Amino acid sequence: MLKKVVLLAIPGVAPFEFGVVCEVFGIDRTEHGGPAFDFTIAAVEPGVVPTSLGYDMVIPNGLEAAAEADLIAVPAHRIDDEVHPAIIQVLRDAVDRGAWVMSICSGAFTLANAGILSGRSATTHWMHADRLAREFPDITVDPDVLFVEDGRIISSAGTAAGIDACLHLIRSELGASAANVVARRMVVPPQRAGGQAQFIATPIPESRSDSFAEVTEWMLGNLDQELTIDELARRALMSPRTFARRFKADLGATPGAWLNRQRLLHAQRLLEETSLSLDSVAAESGFGTAAVMRHHFGKSLNTTPAAYRRAFSVRALA
Repeated sequence: MLKKVVLLAIPGVAPFEFGVVCEVFGIDRTEHGGPAFDFTIAAVEPGVVPTSLGYDMVIPNGLEAAAEADLIAVPAHRIDDEVHPAIIQVLRDAVDRGAWVMSICSGAFTLANAGILSGRSATTHWMHADRLAREFPDITVDPDVLFVEDGRIISSAGTAAGIDACLHLIRSELGASAANVVARRMVVPPQRAGGQAQFIATPIPESRSDSFAEVTEWMLGNLDQELTIDELARRALMSPRTFARRFKADLGATPGAWLNRQRLLHAQRLLEETSLSLDSVAAESGFGTAAVMRHHFGKSLNTTPAAYRRAFSVRALA
């Protein structure tokens, strides 16, 4: 059972990623039916720890706090700084006793330097993925996912992906309802892309320009309509062929794939936040019928709309 959580304060730590772990695990949410953790921040030596933004934190606890932790979290920090041998030993000891270890963003380099990612899959911020793969060729680096769980080691991509990884761990250890309470208090989705595992294999990239901003905004406002390439091309003042080609080049997906993705996300939000029938959710999302929506959920998320609602509806938490 996940109970004792230790967050490592490493010199050069990135405050946002550090704060993510504090927010998820450091707040008692039992008043709202959520979890409470025995949360501790630890440094190699008690005292001042500088951050990557130039200000200092004062950490009163040494690494002895990590000796019996169920989870040790390593936030992002400056990659080129040498990691203290004591940090490496703490991580190795945690793996040896079967504890969870999690890295956020560039924290994966500390796990790699400790040798605990050898022969495993992992991820990090996309800006650093090539370097991680180059410096540690025995690690299978996947730059296209929000997080990777391999054994009892979880590595996450940059910045907010750490939230996804933390909520995934809570869901795995304590159940969907506990993760939903935390997510609702943080005003974030219980799990981006939904389902019972990580289903975003390749997130669709954001537009590289504003050339399609108007038409995509209109598409999002009319998901319940039948949107054809011809109609979208007319709104973009292009021929259908040119529209399809430039849309994919700019947004990284065909118009149809992008539209289906947005419809799926909208359906997930409706299932999480409303009591609409499956037929109504399908109609408002643009899938037409519950059967068509079920097909897309199965293909993309490996689950059904009904199962997704049971796992991630937040209406019961209101």
